[in-house]
Amino acid sequence: MDNLERLENQSIYIIREAYAKFKKPATLWSMGKDSTVLLWLIRKAFFGHCPIPVIHIDTSYKIPAMIRFREKMARRWGLNLVIGMNKRALKAGMGPEKGRIRCCEALKTRPLQELVEKKGYSALMLAIRRDEEGTRAKERIFSPRDRNFEWDFKEQPPEFWEQYNTNFDPSVHVRVHPMLQWTELNVWQYIQREGIPVIDLYFAKKGRRYRSLGCEQCTGTFASNAASVPEIIKELKHTKYRERDGRAQDKEDTYAMQKLRVRGYM
Repeated sequence: MDNLERLENQSIYIIREAYAKFKKPATLWSMGKDSTVLLWLIRKAFFGHCPIPVIHIDTSYKIPAMIRFREKMARRWGLNLVIGMNKRALKAGMGPEKGRIRCCEALKTRPLQELVEKKGYSALMLAIRRDEEGTRAKERIFSPRDRNFEWDFKEQPPEFWEQYNTNFDPSVHVRVHPMLQWTELNVWQYIQREGIPVIDLYFAKKGRRYRSLGCEQCTGTFASNAASVPEIIKELKHTKYRERDGRAQDKEDTYAMQKLRVRGYM
């Protein structure tokens, strides 16, 4: 068994455990490479079918190509797509110019909380990875949130020898992270091996490409000539750029992501 097979098997085991242990699970999809790979793994775990709702929190500021990709893949894979949006905040004029952290909380965290409360989802699967960002390195695979969806990163259940705690009080909201031990390079190697469709924003055009995707006003490109999956893999083995260098909210505050995630952000 090679490393990708080991990671795939572990992720599928976690996905099946979450599906079996939680009454009403769902998964989040941002249309980025990681969450698209997670969808692929869920479908692989259930023989080509995604048996749980697929949530996208739409801020209305996404790059248009991301929405087109969402609609195309939802049809192709027969997804039960559930879209959340904070229309009240948008109507009141909320946007990145109000402050990136404030905007993320209003347009991402809040509508996610409202959707979870409305639909009664007991657990959410997310495609976060420990190597992507420092706060995510503190996560557990089965990560409880309190009644307000807040995360206490200082008090988390131990996970030794792949023994996971899945017995939580019904009032607890749980985040499940099947890809926590993957790296960015692993993700692209798996995309290549499996032939997984990804949005073409990741491929260089005129010497620029996206490496991490978010809202259009808050996501930048970087210099690159990698126009295919093999070229991206080659580039990642030598790059000096960090994956989230193009994300504006990370630059607004040194601890921006930790502040956001403690309060319920993805």
